[in-house]
Amino acid sequence: MAAPKVLISDALSDAAVQIFRDRGIDVDFIPDLGKNKEAFAAIIEHYDGLAIRSATKVTAKVLAQTTRLKCIGRAGIGVDNVDVPAATARGVIVMNTPFGNSITTAEHAIALMFALARQLPQADVSTQAGKWEKNRFMGVELTGKTLGIIGCGNIGAIVADRAIGLKLKVVAYDPYLTPERAVELGVEKVELDALLARADIITLHVPMTDKTRNILSAEALASTKRGVRIINCARGGLVDEVALRAALDSGHVAGAAFDVFVTEPAIENPLFGHPNVICTPHLGASTNEAQENVALQVAEQMSDYLLQGAITNAINFPSISADEAPRLKPFVALAEKLGSFLGQLTEAPIKAIRITYEGAVAGMNTRALTSAALTGVLRPILQDINMVSAPAVARERGIVVEEVKREGGASDFESVIRITVDAEDMPRDAAGTVFHDGKPRVIEIRSIAIDAAFAPHMLYVRNHDKPGFIGRLGSVLGDAGVNVATFNLGREEEGGSAICFCAVDAPVSAAVLAQIDAIPQVRRVRAVNF
Repeated sequence: MAAPKVLISDALSDAAVQIFRDRGIDVDFIPDLGKNKEAFAAIIEHYDGLAIRSATKVTAKVLAQTTRLKCIGRAGIGVDNVDVPAATARGVIVMNTPFGNSITTAEHAIALMFALARQLPQADVSTQAGKWEKNRFMGVELTGKTLGIIGCGNIGAIVADRAIGLKLKVVAYDPYLTPERAVELGVEKVELDALLARADIITLHVPMTDKTRNILSAEALASTKRGVRIINCARGGLVDEVALRAALDSGHVAGAAFDVFVTEPAIENPLFGHPNVICTPHLGASTNEAQENVALQVAEQMSDYLLQGAITNAINFPSISADEAPRLKPFVALAEKLGSFLGQLTEAPIKAIRITYEGAVAGMNTRALTSAALTGVLRPILQDINMVSAPAVARERGIVVEEVKREGGASDFESVIRITVDAEDMPRDAAGTVFHDGKPRVIEIRSIAIDAAFAPHMLYVRNHDKPGFIGRLGSVLGDAGVNVATFNLGREEEGGSAICFCAVDAPVSAAVLAQIDAIPQVRRVRAVNF
């Protein structure tokens, strides 16, 4: 089997390139390729993985050039330069490195806070110009001031830790910050209105989303404490730059320090030229340590995925550790095949899908298994679907997805996955397990016990448990030259509803299916393929 092949289209450290090679991955390092859109699009089809920084733009048009690409690794936090929805639709994992430059970015925010409080850049320019304007640059003391942190995730938490060490009081607004975590960090969790009213300094550490865009709008800025100072090392667009300039001009905001801007490179900006504004050119992650850390991290993450199926820091898929990837693999196959079986039987619109995990499998990474089950159910309806895109597609179509975990009991089996597809005409269900040989098997269909291995071509027959059915079915298949590989039966009770699930060596034609359907005991017959 050929080694996976990775393209590095932006500048990455030699140590990161060597990680790929040491792990047995074929790598092409072309650091300026991302700046040449045509050349980049022309060769992307030859690679399984793509490692980038911010220069390479991975658009839907670029992604349409390849069916081979499996993952994109961004050495850094922001993935603004990747069309994540387009990658998701094509089953491409998008990873970032959220922790490699966290300390560096947090330190930059603290540095800007000091610079803003003491007007250091302005004082430096004045002094080196031969002036001695000691009285002009009157600063403020940070000790005892209230720092408001908007977004108390990884970077925000580091800023909080440093600020508390500097004897600032820290209040934080973050809907995802638990009270327990706030106590652990030593911050006071508040709502945004309270933070705006109380903070002497505000620093932002949230991603750019529809909810956070202009989180400091003109209205929000008007609600701040007069004399507030604002720092943004997160993302351009979190603050309304025009409104902030007006607040600076009026004196309501005493100063601002920005490392990020709505448009970058920022050749011009409403904030430029104001005497109380400090600007840096997106330097948050620009230290030697951070650049090396994110490069090494992305190389390790991509290697783990391409070689072992382990997924770390993915934007569009749940994480799967290197340890659990081998254990999950057969259950992923089981979930997808069970889902596919039910999806092939379902013609009416689907309202809901419930996946129940019983026994040991309930303690595994069920998010990945649920993605596999959804892929199986939806693929017969939507051919272009995969484990990455399936959850999003289900949401878009209004399909309710429910996970149920029962670690305590799984009947006679160590682990059972049970899927119920609730369609407008009727619900359908099936259950399966993985035997010790690692092969998935069906153990129940429509609450009827059965034992069947999956095969590429299979027949599913619902019938009345009456004499003569098996003989007539065998005759129809034999006359048509269809060889039966395995034959599995189950029934509710003697003379009641029964099912037949058998593997055949070749696809069964529509004409043969019609002959089977004409057998008196048959209620329904379907050919299913895996």
